Amino acid sequence: MDKGMSNLLQWSIENSANAQPTDGSAQSTSSTKEPRGLTQDALRALMGGPSDADLMKQAMTVIVHPEAELEDKLTAFDNFEQLIENLDNANNMEPLGLWSPLLTQLNNAQAEIRKMAAWCVGTAVQNNEKCQQHLLSIGGVTKISKMAVDDQDAAARRKAVYALSSSVRNFQPGMNEALKTLPTNITGPDHVSASDMDVIDAIMAKLRE
Repeated sequence: MDKGMSNLLQWSIENSANAQPTDGSAQSTSSTKEPRGLTQDALRALMGGPSDADLMKQAMTVIVHPEAELEDKLTAFDNFEQLIENLDNANNMEPLGLWSPLLTQLNNAQAEIRKMAAWCVGTAVQNNEKCQQHLLSIGGVTKISKMAVDDQDAAARRKAVYALSSSVRNFQPGMNEALKTLPTNITGPDHVSASDMDVIDAIMAKLRE
């Protein structure tokens, strides 16, 4: 069942007890509850609109379409990035199969596309260990680390640094993987703790220079 419809069904069940009795008798005040709010997905399902998952897939379809105009792709990226600010939507990227096409865009010839792809990576993994783990498992930490060092476009490189920063903070496996790629003149020769925010901030500052 679609997530929005599932939420709508759950809302209906939970709030059915709040309905006024049809025999004219009054409900006791103690048993009356305010109805719980509906999620955005449930509201869209009620109104017949697309779910967040549908919108994410639609955005990615535009992003990867070879004949889509650059302006349309950037608009789709902007919509996608806003959607994955929601933790549930970010975690839904894996089952929807959206990580692979997103990472592919990090190699796009258009610098603006690379920048937006890195931005979306950073948003998805920020304070989200589940997404940090998945990014690591598919080689994304290495990919974004190389981009943070080598991308020739300054704006794209800065977004890659943002994505890298989000990928490694408080996530030691990601930090360890990044250290394999980043130059030692930037990271230093010593082990870097993923929980040492001052050291990580210093590394990211050097990468942005």
